[in-house]
Amino acid sequence: MDLLSSFISPFEVQLSFYQIFENLEKIAADPENENAASASKLLHDALPFPELRNGLTDIAQIEKNEGLIKRLLADYFPEVLTYNEIKAVTFPYSSVLFNHSERFKNIIKGAGTELNLNIRDFNQQQFYIFSCCLILNQFYGTALDFSQPLFFEIPTASGITKYYRIMYNADFLEIVTTDKSPTLTQDEVDNLVNNYEDLDLWKRKIPPGTFVLKGFSIITLFDSTVENVVSILKEKLLSYHSFGFKNSIESIFRSIYRVPDIRVGFTSYDKEEDLLSLDRFGQQLPSYILQDGKSESAGKLFCAKSYYNLIELNTSFSINNTIEYQTDNPDSYLADNFTGKNICSFILAPLIKNKHMYGILELVSPRPKVLNSINANLLEIVMPFLIDTIERIVGEFENQIQAVIQNQYTTIHKSVYWKFYAEAQRLILAHQIGEEYSLKEIVFPTVHPLYGQIDIKGSSEARNESVQKDLKKQLKCLLPILEEINKETQNALEKEESQISQYLIDIYQPLKAGTEHYISQYLDNTVHEHLRKIKDPDLLKDIQGYFVETDKNTGEFHRYRKKYETTIQLINEKVASVLDKSQIKAQAIFPHYYERFKTDGIEHNLYIGSSIAPKLEFDLLKLYQLRLWQLRTLCKMEAAHHELKPQLPYALEVTTLILVYHATIDIRFRMDEKRFDIDGSYNARYEIVKKRIDKAYIQGTTERITKTGFITIVYLNETEEKEYLEYLRILQAEYILEKTIEKLDVEDLQGIAGLKALRVGIVH
Repeated sequence: MDLLSSFISPFEVQLSFYQIFENLEKIAADPENENAASASKLLHDALPFPELRNGLTDIAQIEKNEGLIKRLLADYFPEVLTYNEIKAVTFPYSSVLFNHSERFKNIIKGAGTELNLNIRDFNQQQFYIFSCCLILNQFYGTALDFSQPLFFEIPTASGITKYYRIMYNADFLEIVTTDKSPTLTQDEVDNLVNNYEDLDLWKRKIPPGTFVLKGFSIITLFDSTVENVVSILKEKLLSYHSFGFKNSIESIFRSIYRVPDIRVGFTSYDKEEDLLSLDRFGQQLPSYILQDGKSESAGKLFCAKSYYNLIELNTSFSINNTIEYQTDNPDSYLADNFTGKNICSFILAPLIKNKHMYGILELVSPRPKVLNSINANLLEIVMPFLIDTIERIVGEFENQIQAVIQNQYTTIHKSVYWKFYAEAQRLILAHQIGEEYSLKEIVFPTVHPLYGQIDIKGSSEARNESVQKDLKKQLKCLLPILEEINKETQNALEKEESQISQYLIDIYQPLKAGTEHYISQYLDNTVHEHLRKIKDPDLLKDIQGYFVETDKNTGEFHRYRKKYETTIQLINEKVASVLDKSQIKAQAIFPHYYERFKTDGIEHNLYIGSSIAPKLEFDLLKLYQLRLWQLRTLCKMEAAHHELKPQLPYALEVTTLILVYHATIDIRFRMDEKRFDIDGSYNARYEIVKKRIDKAYIQGTTERITKTGFITIVYLNETEEKEYLEYLRILQAEYILEKTIEKLDVEDLQGIAGLKALRVGIVH
């Protein structure tokens, strides 16, 4: 087998010890040299094996001459250091090794028979080009630096991966030209130097086998496990969310500690709540401190000593024998927890930066005495990287929270975000150069408003009815309890019994504003306080049963109010989801500001105009398209409610309304309220109409303009009427609306007269 049979190389390899022989000949020729005799003896013994001087090309030749080679290299492999140094003979970048020191042999033996000594992250292309660089440096005057660190990964018998840095001694190597060796011009050399990645170019200019590499090199390995695993750790921490992160991290710590069964965990810490939880690394690293991943106070989970070290002193806490520690500290929850999880030694270390504690790193092992306060100091090597990573994770987490808040809870809609961004940018840039700058108000002038609503009809009456039913049930249950108490305690609660009787009479009358409040206040602050003081066992069962039913989430005394609230919530969520999903199509028509509100129903505002999207061309056609979208969407929302109605606890109906405004308005962001509002007194007329229109009546009647199963469109002039009649015909053709269209005059509202309305039934 050739020495470099697994590589394509620009070299023909001749493993030769000719320089050793030349040195031995000099020693043997000097009669005054005390080593002359031994040198002569070695030269004599080597005479039958000229290949040692002229060149070996096969591994079998090395094995055949193993003993003699060992004698030739004795000065370079001193016996006294054979158990200290990790050395062998090889060629640069080759995995062929022989004449190992005893320590090297023991490392290979411990790794097992399947060990493959390949250089880590080193491929065929690198081997070939690095070999060519040796040629350029020797024959063409280049000074190419290709001395990148090279490493072997060698496992131990227990499965721990150790990392060894490779150092080559090439003093005994010589590159020799042959008749096949190419002659390169300076331009060709420069072209090679500028094209490291072009392997085909290197092979064309310096073809395989055109030079001879003669001699040998000595390889020395240095244990660089810690340095390597720190580098690997930094790489892994950049992708902490990737698959296999836990196994990678545990492998790293096993290499550092040389403990094959180390497990790694992490527990977050909240100082304000003194709370330990599974967070940050929680998707990848478990918590051994917590029970079943459930959050708990640090004061409960830690014993006094561990709490003092970790939380108060912010130093590591380690125990080398958990069973002994449990025996000495029988009240320690931490010791009980860890022994129950077969953790026999452990190190807990706080992750702290700028006096802020993010959490606790956990190193645990099922074996006693392998983790202790001494090797806890090894964590100083990796702690800076872990702390920086957890700080980055926390920062990313907070940014995600802010993004959710901005998306879900604020009124800064993405269509107008650009203007807020530009203003904030001006403020920051001004402060960077030391200039004073006050944020300007955000105003969008001359926009067209669109308003629509789906109102839950009869919601107030339904709520009052639910309150009456619940209070009747509660007072009827309470009154016998008070009567029984008064029998047993000489009328101790006679006054309260009388008051509850009167409330029960009142509650059968139409519910007045404030009735629920003052009855609830009287019950909570007076009656319930008395009931809690009663200790008579004959009375306690009924009293306790009464209090069970007062629970707002599960108690019978809130049953009907809960049904009502559930009904309102289901309706709002259903119709709001239709509106929100449809907004995607609406924004594609033209970017516009959109906001909606949940009350007893859903209201929404849209504002469209060139000031909101100044980089796009706005025309009235976009407004007309958006108005048709709004009309169609409100019909879908009403239809969605109709489908939902059979599933509702209360079969509440809805009414649907659109307000068409004839003029443009200005909107301004109110910093104090963090929302947009109408700007200017003239524009305020629009807001007045919005607030009053849904309760308006048809002129000269007692009938509301809104009606269950119908959509009502309120407008002011004939232009809007003509426009919306066209939209209605489109939806009628699509079988969304019924054929009959009512034209209505709206009663005069305070300060507003002349409003009209179109009303048409929605097809279900």
